[in-house]
Order: sequence, then C-alpha cells, then structure tokens
Amino acid sequence: MVDDDGLFDAPAPAVPTGAAGPRAGGGAGSLSANTTASAPLAVRMRPRTLDELVGQEQLRAEGSPLRRLVEGDQPMSLLLWGPPGTGKTTIASILSQQTRRRFVEVSAVSAGVKEVRAAIDAARHELVHSGEETVLFVDEVHRFSKAQQDALLPGVENRWVTLVAATTENPFFSVISPLLSRSLLLRLESLTDDDVAAVLDQALVDERGLAGAFSLDDDARDHLVRLAGGDARRSLTYLEAAAGAARATGADRIDLATTETAVDRAAVRYDRQGDQHYDVTSAFIKSVRGSDADAALHYLARMVEAGEDPRFIARRLVVLASEDVGLADPTALTTAVAAAQAVQLIGMPEARFNLAQATIALAVAPKSNAVTRAIDAAQADVRAGRIGPVPPHLRDAHYGGAATLGHGGGYLYSHDAPYGIAEQQYAPDVVADAEYYRPTALGAEAAVKERWERIRRLVRGSGPGRSGGTRPAG
Repeated sequence: MVDDDGLFDAPAPAVPTGAAGPRAGGGAGSLSANTTASAPLAVRMRPRTLDELVGQEQLRAEGSPLRRLVEGDQPMSLLLWGPPGTGKTTIASILSQQTRRRFVEVSAVSAGVKEVRAAIDAARHELVHSGEETVLFVDEVHRFSKAQQDALLPGVENRWVTLVAATTENPFFSVISPLLSRSLLLRLESLTDDDVAAVLDQALVDERGLAGAFSLDDDARDHLVRLAGGDARRSLTYLEAAAGAARATGADRIDLATTETAVDRAAVRYDRQGDQHYDVTSAFIKSVRGSDADAALHYLARMVEAGEDPRFIARRLVVLASEDVGLADPTALTTAVAAAQAVQLIGMPEARFNLAQATIALAVAPKSNAVTRAIDAAQADVRAGRIGPVPPHLRDAHYGGAATLGHGGGYLYSHDAPYGIAEQQYAPDVVADAEYYRPTALGAEAAVKERWERIRRLVRGSGPGRSGGTRPAG
C-alpha cells in the first residue's frame, strides 16, 4: 500500500493546457513517485510497456482487448482479477504511461467515499479545463463497501476517469453489478516458475536493477523462485534482500546460503517436477489415510513451504475424502470441497489454514474404502462385458410407440410401496445378483451398512420385504 501523502493529489486549475510530459497536471500517484536508486527493486523494475510485462500472454497477445486499449488509447475501465504479484498495478501504470494520462492511485484500505469523490472531481476538473484524462487506480477494490463502489459509478459512467480496479477476490462476489457491467474484466493467471526466473534474471542485469553487480547461483535462483510462489514482486523483494546480504560481506556472488540467511527461510529440497514432488505427495496422502494428523501436517507444511500449487493439494484432499473416508464420515467430502473453494476464493498464504483444517479433519475421520471398491468392481464387470440390456420395465416410456414395445410395463412406482421401496429388478440380468457396495462397520458407515442390507433384501425380495418386514433404519 502507499503512504497517505500525495495519495489524492489534485491538479491545480492554473496548470497550463498542453504542459509537457506524460504526467502533465500532477497527481502521478505512488507508481511514479520514486524511481531513483533508493526505490525498492520491485518498483524500479516495474515494466514500462506491455512487451516488458512477464507472463499473461493471453492479455498481451496482438488484438487482445488490453493491447487495443493501450495502443489504441481507448477510454475504457478495467477490472483486473488475479493473485498478488501478477501485474495488476503494473498494467494500470502501463495504461497511464503509454496513453499519456494522469495517474491517481486510491487505496481501498484507507480511502472513504469522500476521498473517492474528491479524486473523481479533480479528474473531471482536469478533463474540462485542460482536456487531460485520468487513470484512477483502485487497489483491493473488494475492500470497498457498496457505498464506496457506488461513488465510482459517475466517474466511470461519464468517462471522467479510466478506472482500473484490482482485486484478488472473485469480483462476481465482491464487486457491485453496475461496476462490473461498466468495466472490462481481465483475469490474470499466476506466474509460472519460468516467468519468475525471467523476472529475476532481468533484474540482475538491467540498469534499473542490480546492473550486473551480482551473479546468482542456480540453486539460489531456484530457492527464490520457490519462495515467490508465482509472485514477481515477492521474488524481487527477496532478491534485493539477498543482494544486500552479499554486499555486506563484500561478495559479488549470491549463493544459496546467503539467500537463506537474507530471507530467513531454509531451502526446502523439493522439485515440483521430480521425485520429491511425488514422494512428498505420496507420503502426505498415506499419512492422512493412515490417520496420522501430525505426519500429514508435516508433509503439508513441506509442500506449502516449497511453493506447491495449493490447488493441487486441495484436489488431492477432495479425491481422498471419497477414496479413503467415504461414507464412514459423509461430511469429509463437504469439508474437502469447501477447502478447495476457499483456496480459489482466498489464495495463499491464508488458504493454508483451510488446507490444514481439511487435512486434520480427514486424518482423524473414520476410514472406509467401500466406495472405492464399489465403483472399481462395477467398472470391472462393465469392462469384462457384463452389461446386458436394461430391463423392459425400466426403459423410457415417454414417447409414442413405447407401450407397444413393452417399455415401462410393470414398473412399480417406489413411492407407492411400503417404506418407499418396491420389490423389483433394477440391474440387468447378467449382474442381477451383484453386490458392489459392501459397507464397513466403521464410523457413520455402520448405520449405512445396516440400512443398506435391509434395503437390499426389500428390493430383491429375499427377506422381510415379502411380508412387510421391518422398516429400514432412517
């Protein structure tokens, strides 16, 4: 976030029309306030054109809406949605610089309705008196209340400002519909490891960066890439810290030990494409399956610290909830899916709490692989050719001529039968006696087992269902 000083700089009416420079009229905002050697490396290395922007190929492609806006100088408001460090603020800066507009930044953390209106009024004044347009950048727009977002509408609707609003949260939940409908929504993807490595390499040699003063060992680069987690800004912050540590010792080489010391994070030996990835993932799954929550948390921490994609971890938990817990705890799947949704909605690092909660819940839950065995057995029969025609009474009878073919004849409507369960054949003859689902007596599945055995007898007519029997539990 930016300091309050200069946050809402409004141009003085006396500024002459046609003043020189792309920032004529003042109000440049924090992005242009400090580009000297004292500025943070991440600020100095901020891309100045779309071609310098790393990643986001889908947005930089020829003919893309963003490129047309920048190169065609079209006044249209943007809503940028993506993880931290993927270029949202940079795109706003590029739009301002390449189209020679004023740039004003508003922080949703500290600004209120009054400040938003003041920024828009200043932009309107400048547009009327000097013809200069303004890019109004709102960071973390999801933090704005409805009233604050409403205050943006007149400026966007009348094009007094070109609004560029950035958010890390799903805008369909966090941004009001009128603002969404008046803005072009662009989604930014997390940077790949190669993207982050390219950012680091450029900073090492660029005159705005470290200007070739340091070399970076490969293992140190890999460590910085892992720690960055797809966040270019974070990678440059860590590189700057590591360069400072090397400079303090008189070295011109940044090695792994220096990097670990500078950012106070030990390198986790973990290759997302190699054996460590598969070994740690395997150990994580087997620890949850084995009900050792502590061991599972250890492997979860290793994956998180190494920068593993949290969506990958969440997907493994969702699979495990059905594969290894199943109906022994029917809430396990709900918990895992909720964690996966939280990862998408919140992102790292906060989503680690959701992943940890799901990991613990699944580890301590009673276990059953009955669901896994059931679908495996059913698929094995199908692959072996045990298919058979659908029984006539179950076939579709909702078309002319179906009755002539005998379709639907003799079908018993379940809700008309005692207990809502009718005695009739559902499976094809070839698998009529198959018993795929064999529930265990573990956890909540014990009750399911008792109920299913009674239901099976009622449906297949081999038990108390013939004479009324006992009502199934539940």
